[in-house]
Amino acid sequence: MKLFDVYPLYDIEIVKGRGCYTYDTNGTEYLDLYGGHAVISVGHSHPHYVEAIINQAQKLVFYSNSVINSLQQRLADKLGQASGYDDYQLFLVNSGAEANENALKLASFHTGKKRILAFSKAFHGRTSLAVEATDNPKIKAPANVSGNVTFVPFNSIEAVNAEIAKGDVAAVIIEGIQGVGGIQIPNDDFLRQLRQVTAQSGVVLILDEIQSGYGRTGKFFAHQYAGIRPDIITMAKGIANGYPMGGLLISPMFKPVYGELGTTFGGNHLGCAAACAVLDIFESEHLVDNARRVGEHLMAELKKIPQIKEVRGRGLMIGMEFDFPVKELRSRLIHEQHVFTGASGTNVLRLLPPLVLTTGQADEFVSRLKRLL
Repeated sequence: MKLFDVYPLYDIEIVKGRGCYTYDTNGTEYLDLYGGHAVISVGHSHPHYVEAIINQAQKLVFYSNSVINSLQQRLADKLGQASGYDDYQLFLVNSGAEANENALKLASFHTGKKRILAFSKAFHGRTSLAVEATDNPKIKAPANVSGNVTFVPFNSIEAVNAEIAKGDVAAVIIEGIQGVGGIQIPNDDFLRQLRQVTAQSGVVLILDEIQSGYGRTGKFFAHQYAGIRPDIITMAKGIANGYPMGGLLISPMFKPVYGELGTTFGGNHLGCAAACAVLDIFESEHLVDNARRVGEHLMAELKKIPQIKEVRGRGLMIGMEFDFPVKELRSRLIHEQHVFTGASGTNVLRLLPPLVLTTGQADEFVSRLKRLL
């Protein structure tokens, strides 16, 4: 049987990782500035994380959500304390797309309406309504296009007001920072205005923090820079450091109804043990503060490089825009300098390293990048 060939692959197989480094089948070491799409939050193969998974796997990997799983409540307690949302409710799923699907569904149930507002260059996933709310026609099948999503210009409160005034909007969904869209940061004032208009009109505000959340920006969630509290927050990526998991933080204004949402694998025992270990490490190693501190240092150093047109980001979610396509540069970074980075669109290199990145490792990346520019 052949694999379904939908991923363009680099001719490298990574077989081991430790901290901010990965190793291929030949033993070559790579500095990981991408973390597998922002997934590796506490570093590859962190000892406490590995121990937690082993201990739980020896007891129970999975049982259904029809019985009590006290690990879910343990995770909810730890997450509420770490994020500042201890008065919200937690629903656990398996991925970011599933988190957004459930958030949009819950908003529609709550309001009785079906139209969604999303923003230009948005990316919210590849499934059903999540992909319809993604501003990329190339990845939407005809069945994904129902006409229920309207795209408005990023950072335009006037455009949002005009659509909400029509009276049929169930929810507005926005990323804490657009990742696939090129590390585009919503203005703090815009987010505050968005929170005000949605609250006044009874529209559900969903913050997609799948890539920008979980400490990556130097706060637990990127929207916390604006001092707002959305109605639903969606999470995934770094929540379990590579174990597939996602989740929703849901405002107390939503009252749960049996059967309204559901998942087979979401919140399973092994995933919860992994996610609890991640939050243990966040606390003991002060990783949110480390992301802010090292990110500020890294961006300051990158801004000194004249070949970079613009550096954007917060914490360890950083985009470098160039005046030329970055495909070849990214490939040379991997093959010649042994550094993994990401890309957004044609001209933006994207950095999403593990949150344990040190200033020394950040400086090493800058040095390796300069060798190619």
